[in-house]
Amino acid sequence: MAGRRRGVSRAGCFVALGALLGVVSGCDSDDPAADSRSAAVQRVLDRRAAAVLARDTAAYRATGGADPYLLLDLAEVPLDSWAYELTRIDGSGARVSADAELRYRVDGYDKAPVVAARTLTLQRTDGHWRVIGDEPAKKSGQQLWEQGKVTAVKGSHSLVLGVGQQKSVLRSYAELADDAVPAVQDAWGDRWARRIVVLVPKSLDGMGGLLGAPASGYQGIAAVTTGEAGGSASAPADRVVINPEAYGVLGTFGKQVVLTHETAHVATRAVTSAATPLWLSEGYADWTGYRNTGRTPGQAAPELRRAVQEGTAPAALPEDADFGFSSDAAKLARAYESGWLACRMIADQWGEAKLNAFYAAVGGHKQRSGAVDGALQSVLGIGEQDFVARWRDYVRTQLG
Repeated sequence: MAGRRRGVSRAGCFVALGALLGVVSGCDSDDPAADSRSAAVQRVLDRRAAAVLARDTAAYRATGGADPYLLLDLAEVPLDSWAYELTRIDGSGARVSADAELRYRVDGYDKAPVVAARTLTLQRTDGHWRVIGDEPAKKSGQQLWEQGKVTAVKGSHSLVLGVGQQKSVLRSYAELADDAVPAVQDAWGDRWARRIVVLVPKSLDGMGGLLGAPASGYQGIAAVTTGEAGGSASAPADRVVINPEAYGVLGTFGKQVVLTHETAHVATRAVTSAATPLWLSEGYADWTGYRNTGRTPGQAAPELRRAVQEGTAPAALPEDADFGFSSDAAKLARAYESGWLACRMIADQWGEAKLNAFYAAVGGHKQRSGAVDGALQSVLGIGEQDFVARWRDYVRTQLG
């Protein structure tokens, strides 16, 4: 499943606004001392970033004592860039708090920097600013290397980064990812990077830390994909985050379907927007995951099949709220299965090219209202009411 949609990064807007207010490094201000301090702190962060990129332990430690093991934990991560952009400083004495955006790229995988909001604490001693604290900003997730030493395994189309995992386990994930990428390419086409980065924390708690959310909300969820909905072609590569506890108990087939599902989210991210309902984004990812596997609808949609047999088949496509993590696992399964069968029906009755065109057309709308109906009319030549009626018949036919 995909992670919750994130809005397109507003970093540039914040910087522009900050320049008007005089709170960001380098902006005009009526307080020359504050400007000088901001510039001095930014220079420290620049030196710190250069030390990380150069893997220069002495230079890194010279900028402060925060996280002295960072370079060791990052040693196997192939970095292409690493930079901090100071956005705000609070405090006026020898100890200040600063907000900054860490921007980094993984070499060969990220077309544009991944942006992570950070909260820094700096102290001035002997005339020099040093970083004494560096942590995720409020409501932001950790970076994998904050959880321990990262082990990296490169595949043909993938990079798997893990903490507290055997290299053989990570290698098996890379093999699955290397099968997932061409499977998604065959379904969706070449309109994406065709490579993925997979993060494997040590535990479910580690997964929650990476996502900046309580781990309990992801119990039983094998994997999620993070990223920006509606991003441009130059948007950074998404991250597939594995729940090692739930993913680890799956068989090989289940692991492959899950990873192909998540890879489909990576591929379609640029044309997925707030206008895209979850039944479509999750249904398409499931359609891709099960495509060419030989699984029958009854095998892939057991909960929906049970509802059909009991005469309680849904009358409408699931709402976004039906995909929420709740204690009702059967309801959640029916939501996914309903979306999958809707996408499968389009592929069966209109063709796979039309399914892809429909997906892109829905995401191209500026708002949710009218997006599905408009795309149905323009791509498939059918109204939403008729589509839902046809889907109900398809569900009964396939699962009855």
